[in-house]
Amino acid sequence: MDLYDLSVSGLRIEIVKRADGAGMLRCTRADGSVSSQKQAKYAAHFALHDLTHFAVETVLGCRRAFFGLIAEGWDIEDTIGKGARGPLPEEAIQVERIVGLFDVERASGVQSNAGEFSANTGRTMTDDELHRIRELRAELFVKWAAVAPSTALELEFAPKVYQGDCAKRSAARSSS
Repeated sequence: MDLYDLSVSGLRIEIVKRADGAGMLRCTRADGSVSSQKQAKYAAHFALHDLTHFAVETVLGCRRAFFGLIAEGWDIEDTIGKGARGPLPEEAIQVERIVGLFDVERASGVQSNAGEFSANTGRTMTDDELHRIRELRAELFVKWAAVAPSTALELEFAPKVYQGDCAKRSAARSSS
């Protein structure tokens, strides 16, 4: 059983596992427009990185981070903050830091606690949030491992249906 209801309409995400070892991230917005990116080099890392983004943004209720920006009309290439859209919103920067710490955990096998996440991301994190992110992320990693070459893992991103409030927590952190 899934931890979250992914059937609510939003951004359709497809992470394709290509037979040649490369990958493809394809995001289809509610209006039918698409942003995609081939991931030839480091495809295995980027699939897990993107799934971590999905887990973090979903659990925390982030609307202006990677997938939220794409849903809003940004192209994937613009999400590095140097494209036509200009710099990234603070929420996107904080989420990227959080995802980066999860990437470090995955590489090192050592988990950080909520205090360490809070100190290094600019956002107050709770043990419950970390637990829920890790739980959803683990579920997504299992689903990704089961994806056969030349097929895709499909997800719906719709943060409005979740309990988190990314912007509120970020603002509370920066005002203290």
